[in-house]
Amino acid sequence: MKLKEILSEDLIKVPLAGREKKQIIEEMVEMLATARRINNKAEVLKAILDREALMSTGVGDGVAIPHGKAEAAPEIVAALGIAKAPVDFDAIDDKPVNLVWLLVGPPHQTGPHLKALSRISRLVHKRDFRERLATASTAADAFGAISREEELVHEA
Repeated sequence: MKLKEILSEDLIKVPLAGREKKQIIEEMVEMLATARRINNKAEVLKAILDREALMSTGVGDGVAIPHGKAEAAPEIVAALGIAKAPVDFDAIDDKPVNLVWLLVGPPHQTGPHLKALSRISRLVHKRDFRERLATASTAADAFGAISREEELVHEA
């Protein structure tokens, strides 16, 4: 699974308006609702916040990957938000984040959900890629960087 199959330019926000974890998650769920990729904003928000309450999805190195499963998501979809100023996300390395990937899918698609999480994790593991994304000035720039990186990873 390539991220460009579940992510599009209209699901990338540069910069995020929110300054706190919950605001950012709400903002990103709103993007999914506006793009009509989910059919119940409240249900998706609850699923993601419930998951976040179990353990922070701030994975370190300036990255967070809030995610959840909800019937209101007919298929797996991702959104990306890039913060202008780093945000406290209770990350495992105690450092703020500026790249927030949000992933949501239906409860019955556990395998594809895990594959998408793994794909995001592999890509953001690379410092140069994180830096390119963090400095993207538009959604198109960010989507282009993701597409180029996925081609490199696919060929390797």
